[in-house]
Amino acid sequence: MKRIVLVVLSILVVPGVMGLLGCGGEKKPSQEAAARSAPAKKIKVGLVLSVGGLGDKSFNDSAYQGLMKAREELGIDPVYGQPEQMSEDEKYLRQYAEQGTDLVIGVGFLMKDALEKVAGEFPKTPFAIIDAEINAPNVASLVFREHEGSFLVGAIAGLVSKTGKVGFVGGMDIPLIHKFEVGYTEGAKYVNPKAEVLVAYAGSGPEAFHDPVKGKSLALSQFDRGADVIFQAAGSTGNGVIDAAKERGCFAIGVDANQNYMAPGSVLTSMLKRVDVSVFQIVKDVVENRFAGGVHVYGLEIDGVGYALDQYNEDLIPPEVLRRVEAIKQDIVAGKIKVTDYTATH
Repeated sequence: MKRIVLVVLSILVVPGVMGLLGCGGEKKPSQEAAARSAPAKKIKVGLVLSVGGLGDKSFNDSAYQGLMKAREELGIDPVYGQPEQMSEDEKYLRQYAEQGTDLVIGVGFLMKDALEKVAGEFPKTPFAIIDAEINAPNVASLVFREHEGSFLVGAIAGLVSKTGKVGFVGGMDIPLIHKFEVGYTEGAKYVNPKAEVLVAYAGSGPEAFHDPVKGKSLALSQFDRGADVIFQAAGSTGNGVIDAAKERGCFAIGVDANQNYMAPGSVLTSMLKRVDVSVFQIVKDVVENRFAGGVHVYGLEIDGVGYALDQYNEDLIPPEVLRRVEAIKQDIVAGKIKVTDYTATH
């Protein structure tokens, strides 16, 4: 009896022998173990840029930077398209959805109708759109409190201006860009109630966002009228505003991305609209399997908007101005200062 017991015990403790006691021969790895050993599926993200594409040093470039950061830090497989006309937006969006892309992102409000249509055709595909709100469970709407960041750069302009006149050059004459204008005007007048704000728009169509010649002409006109600081919210049209500031020895204020480097000494600051952060975050949500449709808001409280301070402009803004503006920022976050959201009232 002892010998029989020893034999049984030896069978139980010798690795691999248990597989011989059952059916089917050698034991197969469990599904869980196989899943662990299999390489993780790369998340594929498609980004459809707004008309004008890369090289605007502003809105599109910022979105692209967010995508590239996601590639580097999250290991995604990124693709991007550059429609030459708005009529091509739908084609790019549908192409990525048909390819089984894990997330499709549309850059800009001009893409709203096209993305809403395609997202409805592919309800299981996550989509995201920047600067527009679409009411669909598979669409994340990434929007910003541009008026808050514009208020801060308006305050900087109002405090730095020597003439008491500051300017604003917008791209397309639409409510979204008026949101920048109104915030900027309120900021300038908050610190200097007598400040005069000159306003001009490059046009009423999408081309107004990529016409630097027109931007320069509008800026030179405002400088001729006495403005010494001009804030531009105009895509690559704003590059002409920066050129005009450099030519006249005045100041421009950049927009969306940090444009201080474009003309050191002539760009007073830049109103940061962190499109790159919003793109990276929504990609991260998909990678971590926690994508949620609905409205995602980026404001001052999470540094979704703000102003740029770096080696190119740190000597242009006096310390007392920075202290005042930082105090204003905290008051906006705390609700003590109410900045008008133009799009909420129009």
